[in-house]
Amino acid sequence: MMEKLGVLVPLLAFMGLMLAVSFAVRVRRENGGAGFVSQYFIGNRAIGGFVLAMTTVATYSSVSSFVGGPGMAWKVGFGWIYMAVVQVTAIFLVLGIFGKRVALLSRRLDAVTIVDIIRARFGSDMLANLSAFVIVLFFLGTMTAQFVGGAKLFEAVTGYSYFTGLVLFGAVVVLYTAIGGFRAVALTDTLCAVMMMIGIVLLLYFVLEAGGGYWAILETIERDHPAMLAPLAAGDMPLGLYFTQWLLVGICTIALPQSVVRGISYRDTRGLHQAMFIGTFVIGFMNIGVNFTGILAHGVLTGPVTDYGTVDNIIPQAIAHAMPPALASIAIIGPLAASISTISGLLIVASSAIIKDVYMHEKMKKGRVPSMRSLRVLSMASTVLIGALVFLLAASPPNLIWLINMFAFGGLETAFLWVMLFGLYWRRANCMGAMLSMAGGTIVYCAAQAMKIHVFGLHPIVLGLSSSLVFFLLGAYMGKPTAAERLRVFFPDESEK
Repeated sequence: MMEKLGVLVPLLAFMGLMLAVSFAVRVRRENGGAGFVSQYFIGNRAIGGFVLAMTTVATYSSVSSFVGGPGMAWKVGFGWIYMAVVQVTAIFLVLGIFGKRVALLSRRLDAVTIVDIIRARFGSDMLANLSAFVIVLFFLGTMTAQFVGGAKLFEAVTGYSYFTGLVLFGAVVVLYTAIGGFRAVALTDTLCAVMMMIGIVLLLYFVLEAGGGYWAILETIERDHPAMLAPLAAGDMPLGLYFTQWLLVGICTIALPQSVVRGISYRDTRGLHQAMFIGTFVIGFMNIGVNFTGILAHGVLTGPVTDYGTVDNIIPQAIAHAMPPALASIAIIGPLAASISTISGLLIVASSAIIKDVYMHEKMKKGRVPSMRSLRVLSMASTVLIGALVFLLAASPPNLIWLINMFAFGGLETAFLWVMLFGLYWRRANCMGAMLSMAGGTIVYCAAQAMKIHVFGLHPIVLGLSSSLVFFLLGAYMGKPTAAERLRVFFPDESEK
């Protein structure tokens, strides 16, 4: 009993630190002069370069990246590292393509959320409300995957039950997000990213030691699993999978709402440039490192995948088998931190979609300005309620969490890629095009997933994005053009800049 409790001590200490950060942020916020909405949802646009980099990294480094991804790498081999490489370019593109433009527009429009920008660009409350609904819908799927992955990892390493882990870290992440808001999320994301890197280094070292060293593990793989050394893994890694993963976790992530909001929150251009380079390095180190560790776990876990349940259990089992209990309790913080940081970031964006983008906007349309007190209570309550709903969904855990995560990623990308890309960079983009693209593309994507439609064997994200593009172009050329005065805000003449 004491040994099991000892495993929990570092994790409990880390969670206590995150709660302390959230309380400190709340005290500072209440003593400051900025408005609650700006403070709670975007940290009053005061996030510096290093913290911006770490919170953006944390958005990408979900528990599926630290559990499901390495588990698949253990199964199919070195080709899976490609899935990590594509994210290295993705984070650079997120901050480099959308980051500065979104920041400039959000300041010009006094926008706090991605939905604020969409409403201002297309002039449609219906589209804004649809955007908020899509965000909350798919965020529920992503957060459920994070809760499940974190609780499974907790169960495998500590020996405590799945439900105990779910209650423990679920309660902590919901509480500190509700209390501290975006700034607390950004600061704790930084702590989480640091712990992720420490955890990866520790796990890699002990996996190599348990397997007899790098070359010994490689000889084992070459003898028992030669297909893992081939780029296509004897058909388990077809070219179509490479292409669709480049879309899902690479280029299309530039339009994810949880990524775009980072562009609204940073302090200055210098900080943005710092974040681009720091974030690119860190995401490369973490994702390539953890997938590489997943492959090397063959030195520790030599049986078939059925011996360990599913690929989701590979990294938890590697930690439990390769590391001393005292250090395993530290290493587990890394992937759990990935889960915690992802959930907190999604919670704050989902809460803003409900409170800022729907409730507050509807009240102000009627000439009623909600009091700061009511906004504070409602924002915290919505964060808690969304977290509670996700907890209930995760109570009966599904398998293959990385597939759930990819489904949610694909839905958000289908809904927002063309709306954001064309809305920010194409004058002809209009409300009809955006509405058809978001609604039609999302329906096609979900239907393709439900009916398992894979055109040319490709992931349904290809069908979703293609149909979303076609719908947007149809609406752009058939619908009413955007008013000139609205376009001038987004595409000012040189004299007006």
